[in-house]
Amino acid sequence: MKKLLGIAMLALCIFSIGLQPPKAAAAVSYTAKVNADSLNVRSEPAKNAVITGSLKNGTVVSVTDEQHGWLKVKSGSTSGWVAGYYLLKTNGTPTAGTTVAVKATPAVKTSTGNSMNAKATVTASSLRIRSGPGTSYSALGSLKAQDTVTILQRQNGWLKIRTASGDTGWVSDQYIRSGATVTNSAPPPSSGGLKGKLIVVDPGHGGSDPGMLGTTYGTLEKDLNLQTAFYVRDYLQAAGARVEMTRTKDVKPSLAQRAQLGKTLGADAFVSIHYNSSPKKISGTLTFFYSESTDLKLARAIEARLGQGIGLKSNGVSFGDYHILRENSIPSALMELGFLSTPSDEAVARTASYQKKAAQAIANGLADYFRR
Repeated sequence: MKKLLGIAMLALCIFSIGLQPPKAAAAVSYTAKVNADSLNVRSEPAKNAVITGSLKNGTVVSVTDEQHGWLKVKSGSTSGWVAGYYLLKTNGTPTAGTTVAVKATPAVKTSTGNSMNAKATVTASSLRIRSGPGTSYSALGSLKAQDTVTILQRQNGWLKIRTASGDTGWVSDQYIRSGATVTNSAPPPSSGGLKGKLIVVDPGHGGSDPGMLGTTYGTLEKDLNLQTAFYVRDYLQAAGARVEMTRTKDVKPSLAQRAQLGKTLGADAFVSIHYNSSPKKISGTLTFFYSESTDLKLARAIEARLGQGIGLKSNGVSFGDYHILRENSIPSALMELGFLSTPSDEAVARTASYQKKAAQAIANGLADYFRR
């Protein structure tokens, strides 16, 4: 009996200090209230999952788990997954659906461009080479992430390239990053800006975890995250910052590894790049924080810049109980840069021009944060 009691006490201690295996999002336990006329309950945390019931506005539920913005809830005999945007914590703490308006600051103009005969890198996990500048042309082959090509010609969003083996063809410029693509026209950073700061840039998902899937074009979130993260890295380095990335190819580091990297390196800030999804037609950007004392100022600084004409509206900042934020010991923020479930957002997010604007805004927001 004493042995069983000891085992039970040990299990309780482990739970109380929050030791949990890495997963897509942190296990949670609290009550929340439905903030929608009628909220569908689904069998899995996905918009195409089977609807198993619905909840009325004002219904109080128990929240037991969270994955990528979906919350697992229970109310009476009804249980399943719901979109987190439509729940409010009953204790007054904002959930993923509660935004806080922030005052925007002026954006900094930038100039970008790929020069001909420049070396460039593939950012998509798989990129088709075609015989002409368009999807109607036949496929000649494919490239994988981190393959190096030479840019020969540009035409209407397509690039004529030469591969390392000497083959030529056309690829979409959305998935090509040139070493000369980023030119930072912002003022030289002050001593309180980015110069010398070490920033961890985290492209969310990767490898076997594709993240969200675009509902119109089938865009993989993990590819957009990596492409945008490369641009963020380039802008930060151009402003004098040092940058470490949690991944530079199509792999899946654990959440614990991502969160630990900043602490191990003694980094000054951590930013995680994501794109969003929702069962409702929602548009725009949203930046998450966990700690009001450590993360909120950073989240506000970045979202303020994202709200300055990058192509999608700002939805402000929001509390997010995500592993990479909660378990991070340095100032951290997670950016959702558009809704792949909304056709107009997905179309914009797929373009290199939008990714560059979003990346510049993130870099500017970090600079603003360190100047304060």
